Amino acid sequence: MSKTVLGIDISKSTFDGVLLTGQQERHRVFDNKPQGFAALSEWLCEQDVEQVHACLEATGRYGDPLARYLYQAGHQVSVVNPAAIKKYAEGQIIRNKTDKADASIIADYCQKQPVHLWEPPEPAYQELQALVRHLPSLKNMRQQEQNRLKSGIPSEAVRQTIQQHIAFLDEQIADLEDQIADFIDQDSTLKQNKQLLVSIPGIGEATAAKLLAEVQDVTRFEGAKQFAAYTGLTPSNRQSGSSVRGRASLSKKGRVNFRRALYFPAINARRWNPLIREFCQRLEDRGKCDMVIICAAMRKLAHLVYGVLKHQQPFDPDYLAKSPATA
Repeated sequence: MSKTVLGIDISKSTFDGVLLTGQQERHRVFDNKPQGFAALSEWLCEQDVEQVHACLEATGRYGDPLARYLYQAGHQVSVVNPAAIKKYAEGQIIRNKTDKADASIIADYCQKQPVHLWEPPEPAYQELQALVRHLPSLKNMRQQEQNRLKSGIPSEAVRQTIQQHIAFLDEQIADLEDQIADFIDQDSTLKQNKQLLVSIPGIGEATAAKLLAEVQDVTRFEGAKQFAAYTGLTPSNRQSGSSVRGRASLSKKGRVNFRRALYFPAINARRWNPLIREFCQRLEDRGKCDMVIICAAMRKLAHLVYGVLKHQQPFDPDYLAKSPATA
């Protein structure tokens, strides 16, 4: 028997819901705010539906409040990668691109494909994630102002205004970095996990905070390979028969913030981390280009992150080299 699913295509102000019950499909548009969430519940009651499996794309903050609302209302919720939905739609030869059509394909995907159930993160992780994700926004604003200052503005008054704004942003960035460090140190679990992460050569406190904000609990993964796949750090091969030999690349179907956090640490780990240095040297001897080596180093770092958090043991080259969990 097919399950009852609700495909949701969400935007900043509204969301389209397509309800699949057996062979029937119903559609309605709701406001993306608490009143709209309540209207959705009323609509489901009108359809004699007590529980649905709701599915929406991971599109950032627009969908988080609705996902939490549905979870707290007792519904099953899945938050899937948009790239997976796009590939599925291409496979179904979907030509129309409307909000209703998108919600319909999401519902069909949820009904026919295996999807993981979503749970809201613990409050501590929600707060840390909000703090950590706000930091790049401040740094980007500072960089924009610095670029304006370097562009050669003729007005002294404007230059002074920009300089004052840069000084203000510097204070905001420093305060926020202190808040993040204090928040982690005040939580025993976060503090312990930070100490484990910084024991890995190549990972500093700033990177550790980013990783902690993106990974709530590694124990839900069966192994390091599954964890790497979750973060999008597994290779995606393009090969068919004897004629198609595309260059392998990262799948990029996981947590983009996690991958960004590991890029520069991977470059440092290539030089300073004994395991990754040896690993990268082997790839270099085989003629691999720098970007391939860096991506491989990122994936290896993800394995080490999984290992120290899973086993609650600091980095140990001898132990990790023998551990099947990080092989």
